[in-house]
Amino acid sequence: MQYEVWGDMMPAVTLSLEAGESIYTQSGGMSWMTDQIEMTTNMSGGFMKGLGRMFSGESLFMATYTSKAPGQQLTIASSVPGNIKVFEITPSYSIVAQKGAFLCAQPSVELAAFVTNARGGFFGGEGFVLQQYKGQGLVFCELDGSIREVNLAPGEKLVIDTGNVAAWESTVTYNSQMVKGFKNVLFGGEGLFLTTLTGPGKVWLQTMSISELAKSLIPYLPKPTN
Repeated sequence: MQYEVWGDMMPAVTLSLEAGESIYTQSGGMSWMTDQIEMTTNMSGGFMKGLGRMFSGESLFMATYTSKAPGQQLTIASSVPGNIKVFEITPSYSIVAQKGAFLCAQPSVELAAFVTNARGGFFGGEGFVLQQYKGQGLVFCELDGSIREVNLAPGEKLVIDTGNVAAWESTVTYNSQMVKGFKNVLFGGEGLFLTTLTGPGKVWLQTMSISELAKSLIPYLPKPTN
């Protein structure tokens, strides 16, 4: 399978599939495709795995696209301004990502729910249930804004504002810490807790999150009139 990630503010990935090759995405994720690609929709893994996907920000049903002839193309576009990041998953290498990050993947990659610890989930800003990609193959993720990759040494910590954590290798520990100082909590504008990531491993940080973008637009939206 060949692919091309293209576009600027609203990127997309075009996948070139040979006969018998497949890719899956959430229902409604396809933008356009050539006519020798067959779509099948199912719960992919059963009801419980589908329910876990729902809690991690994806749909209950998944659509699988399979090429019936050589040289077929399928395009899947990002739904938010940002970047498309490609991860190559192996049995010994998995990735954890924010809710809603999944764009598409090869069928040999499993999209699973990743449950954080109570403190990290409740206060860290990402929620209790995130996404984890396991298995073997390529997974494509849509990340918000511009992306910075940071490689953490063993025991090295990075303190991050809520919503700026996009993805990390599964060797990295995800948690949260309380903002120190009463005035910092009251006037600092960062909330009560910040997310902490502890190495070893790589993390991918994003300059914005779609939820924060939505909040910043609220004051500019037209207000209903009586």
